Amino acid sequence: MEYAIKVENLSKKFGKEPVLRHVQADFEAGRIYGIVGRNGSGKTVLMKCILGFLRPTEGSVSVFGKRIGQDCDFAPETGMIIETPGFLLDESGKNNLAWLLALSDRNTRRSRAERVSAVMRLVGLNPSNRKPVRHYSLGMRQRLGIAQAILEQPRLLVLDEPMNGLDNQGVSEMRQLFLSLWDEGTTILLASHNPLDITSLCDTVYEMDSGHLTRQPNF
Repeated sequence: MEYAIKVENLSKKFGKEPVLRHVQADFEAGRIYGIVGRNGSGKTVLMKCILGFLRPTEGSVSVFGKRIGQDCDFAPETGMIIETPGFLLDESGKNNLAWLLALSDRNTRRSRAERVSAVMRLVGLNPSNRKPVRHYSLGMRQRLGIAQAILEQPRLLVLDEPMNGLDNQGVSEMRQLFLSLWDEGTTILLASHNPLDITSLCDTVYEMDSGHLTRQPNF
């Protein structure tokens, strides 16, 4: 059995304030996991520790067998949406994605352009639209953030409220996209306040409450 994520005795404090308390969880590769909980319960902090954006006070996180902060600084083969996606606001969505892909992709400029256009269409954006991102609606920015997350065909997606700003049609389209990615073998860790996101997408659900992570028995 392959594990996409292993969280072992993970605790995180900010000053003297504990945010995560001895979190223990194994996330098998190829499944969709949900995390539910109130604002301030620790969901985003847990995701940032998994990704390598925060270092734990105690314990460890491994992603695809590599220990974060020891074997690598950041989670390998991972795409993400955490809080508000960042963009070059005076550039088009296509240029944002093209420059991001050029940082890590050794393929030709033409093949990168083809990948960018394909990903934009997947999330419901028009790659021919030259409008600067600063003029995008909130929903368009969220779609572009999802495009960033899946651009490099990651094996793991960590998504913190990925449906923010989307209308009902957009939510439905993104759910179908995530299911298609899961069908191709992508592991997904998803936090959402929308119960329908959890019930329609996730086969295993955890609840975060005051820094404690508990698996929910009904899933």
